[in-house]
Amino acid sequence: MTQLNIAVAPADTAVANNNANANPHAAAGKQVARWRVADIVALYELPFNDLMFRAQQTHREHFDANTVQLSTLLSIKTGGCEEDCAYCPQSVHHDTGLQADKLMPVNEVLAAAKVAKDNGATRFCMGAAWRNPKDRHLEPIKDMIRGVKAMGLETCVTLGMLETHQAQQLREAGLDYYNHNLDTSPEFYGQIISTRTYQDRLDTLERVRDAGINVCCGGIVGLGESRRERAGLIAQLANMEPYPESVPINNLVQVEGTPLTGTEAIDPFEFVRTIAIARITMPRAMVRLSAGREQMDEALQAMCFLAGANSIFYGDQLLTTSNPQAEADRKLLERLGIRAEAAQQMPLDNSGCEHGCEHGKSAPAAAPN
Repeated sequence: MTQLNIAVAPADTAVANNNANANPHAAAGKQVARWRVADIVALYELPFNDLMFRAQQTHREHFDANTVQLSTLLSIKTGGCEEDCAYCPQSVHHDTGLQADKLMPVNEVLAAAKVAKDNGATRFCMGAAWRNPKDRHLEPIKDMIRGVKAMGLETCVTLGMLETHQAQQLREAGLDYYNHNLDTSPEFYGQIISTRTYQDRLDTLERVRDAGINVCCGGIVGLGESRRERAGLIAQLANMEPYPESVPINNLVQVEGTPLTGTEAIDPFEFVRTIAIARITMPRAMVRLSAGREQMDEALQAMCFLAGANSIFYGDQLLTTSNPQAEADRKLLERLGIRAEAAQQMPLDNSGCEHGCEHGKSAPAAAPN
């Protein structure tokens, strides 16, 4: 495994530019300007209209602003997770009434993928509540990946921490994306989970990159973190080299029985600001509205699209929390004049990768202040 690394631009580039006018990925896959936490806090503090204008400008430079990708997420193994993530109803540490299930049969997963495709999804994500999968678990999962790809869908899985050989096996099966979120900033992380370190997460992301799999990595806001800690999460993501191809931004869904029940909700405009800043700092990424979208009214969702979100989880269930129904999503997109299309992601320079993939190094455990 290669050493975690990050490229740092000279002090007279975007690092010193507190209004963040410079594009941190002026040459994709090349030397990049490092986003300081202070730079991202400065973005949060911009007047709302100025921030939205800048995010929309960035979005239009890299994407058709009137298209989104529809992704469907299926929980293929629910509950019984050994981790103690404070937000998660699937943890064995929390009494949420959720019953643990075994891994779904391959044929049932493929049937669900067909329904997702028929409903317009172009990416099918499969999530299993494990700390880390055992090698025996990978055989049926590889069959799922092959079957879903045969339908013409992009494939994504989230299985917890991976060993190097496991990431390689998933790549050989044809996996397109691996999801492994950072959840929050390094400074706030200890308030949310104690059974897995921040470095554990970065190590898994590095193994995924080394295997030649695209990275899907984001976090959760509304956990009780401060604005600076939200900025710290964005800095971690934006300083990855390259930054993730997909960036899911989750708004905490409070589930009775988890330690975060009763946490004060994030201000809706602060959530939109987070979407906008993700777009500005990671201009080529697919920025996805993920968990918590059911709690958003249509106007707030529309504002998120204006801020640069160009992917949504689509369907009737998002792991163990509900998601707006597919028909309501279709009607909203139609009213906004937004088309559902496959990912438009611009290819990064892969000249330095022996796998011929969008390959790079992950960020260190802490971004500069």
